[in-house]
Parts: sequence; structure tokens; C-alpha cells
Amino acid sequence: MRTVLVDDHALFRDGVASLLLAWGHEVVGQAADGGEAIDLVDETSPDVVLMDVRMPNVSGLEATARIKEKHPEVAIVMLTVSEDEADLFRAIKAGAQGYLLKNLEAPQLRTMLEGVARGEPAITPATAARIIDEFLRAPGAARQETQRLTERELEVLQLVTAGQRNREIAAELGISENTVKFHLKNIVEKLHAQNRAELAARAVREGLVPELPRDPVTNERWHREAPVRHR
Repeated sequence: MRTVLVDDHALFRDGVASLLLAWGHEVVGQAADGGEAIDLVDETSPDVVLMDVRMPNVSGLEATARIKEKHPEVAIVMLTVSEDEADLFRAIKAGAQGYLLKNLEAPQLRTMLEGVARGEPAITPATAARIIDEFLRAPGAARQETQRLTERELEVLQLVTAGQRNREIAAELGISENTVKFHLKNIVEKLHAQNRAELAARAVREGLVPELPRDPVTNERWHREAPVRHR
């Protein structure tokens, strides 16, 4: 996977680069701020960008929005120390495919990046819960009527909301990963969601699947037991 690293701390970039190279990734460039990142993506056409949030000159959030506008096919994962919810939600709205904190362990980062290569979000369960919680608190505007989801799409949607990956969804439903991706594409279009994280949050908010319990233990049990809610 061709990767660009963006962080204003050179030592941190070098450390992550060493990990990526050991895992078989190709680091095609490094940048110290968002402005450099925009130019570097234009020049190198990477598969993924690991982007810090707060940097001098052009922030990672601004750079993410500008890169996604020109290169929607590039996956951008925020890698930051910022636990500020405003940064998290701005990153998701800007088109980031993931939001990871720098205190995660190397094996976790590797697993997340392997998921990104499959088109999956790089979001920990704790971050996903924060995103869903925010959407649940959003003002309750009247739901716009969208195309009705099929029973299979509802099943896929519930498993996405439960945090399962494409491969896990395919195994549980007895279908191929390509079929899962096809259903996800249709669901995203019908619900007008920008990415997988927003899709899960919107599904809970609009009552397409049961609301996630707030208690972590109950939440884990919900993942295992919750039935699909058909309309």
C-alpha cells in the first residue's frame, strides 16, 4: 500500500515509516504540514494518507477536505493526539476514513491499515461509539423519505452498525465480500451517508436498527444478540 505520512514531528514520521516498511508498505513521501501534503498527494497518488490534525500553516482537517475534493479515491486516516470531539467530527465530515489516536499499539495500527486496504474504516470501537452518540443527540429533524431498504440490505446495515468488517458480514450471511460491497454501496446511496461511520450513526438515529446501549458490557451483548428490525 502506497502511503504518505503527514506530521509536523519528523521523529514521529520516521518511526511510523519504519513500521510501515517492516509491514511491507511503500512510503512514497512525508510532509510536515497540510499544504505540503496536498502537493505531495498530487505528485505521488498514494493509496492512503496518515494525517495529523493540528499542524502549522495548513491543518490536517483543511488538507483532508481539499485532498478528498481532488482525489476522492485516496483514503485519509487521521493519526493524532487530539481527543477533541470537534476535531473528530470535522475529520469525518471532511471525508476521513479513520480517526486514530497516537497512543494505540503498533499491532492495532497494522490491523486498522489492513482494513483500510479493504475499504473499511480505521475507527476503534470507542470512537465509533462517540460518533453514534453524537448523531443520537442531533436535533430530531423530520426524517426524509428515502428508498426502502431490502431485507438483505437491512441485515447488512445491522452488522455494519455492530462494527463487523466486510469479511465477517460475508461469512455471517453466507455471501461473498463483493456482494457485501454491492449492498453497502446501495445502502450508502439510499441513506445519503458519506462513509461507513456516518452510515452506522444514521441507521441508529433513524431507527433502522436498535439503538446501541450506552453501557460497554451491554453494548457487547447487543452486538451478539440484537435482531434485525424490518420495516
